[in-house]
Amino acid sequence: MTAPAAIVVMGVSAAGKSSVAAALSERLGLPWADADGLHSADNVAKMAAGQPLSDDDRWPWLDAVGQALAAGAATGGMIVACSALRRSYRDRIRRHAPDAVFVHLSAPDEVLAARAAARTGHFMPTTLLASQLATLEPLGLDEPGVVVDVTPPVADVADQAARALSAGS
Repeated sequence: MTAPAAIVVMGVSAAGKSSVAAALSERLGLPWADADGLHSADNVAKMAAGQPLSDDDRWPWLDAVGQALAAGAATGGMIVACSALRRSYRDRIRRHAPDAVFVHLSAPDEVLAARAAARTGHFMPTTLLASQLATLEPLGLDEPGVVVDVTPPVADVADQAARALSAGS
């Protein structure tokens, strides 16, 4: 069995989206991109100042994420690391990439808080983790995807995600 062509590694800040997406990329032989790189300069500045984004801030970004995912899927496959915290955000991505499958990275709040506090050089301050946790809507039963615990090492998380994705396709 093969993995889906459009994969979104999702979760709150400090869940390890970029690390897991990179490791999953190696396992599945698919390129990956970090959706953070698709944010507008205004969005980055707002988050760096400790201000949560509004949905109006997010819609153009989510459109760009969906378009990048669709373009990658059309040429053999793509993984995108993107928070995709709400169902409406995932629906927005699926407007452009209807076959997108989500890998929801999950961990206890205290694990995420410790990871966020240990990060350096990231534009997302630890103070926004609470707002992300409050915003998070887990995958619905009708949404294609898997939930993976990110408490183990990244290699184990990526292995588990790769197995789940390959089994589900």
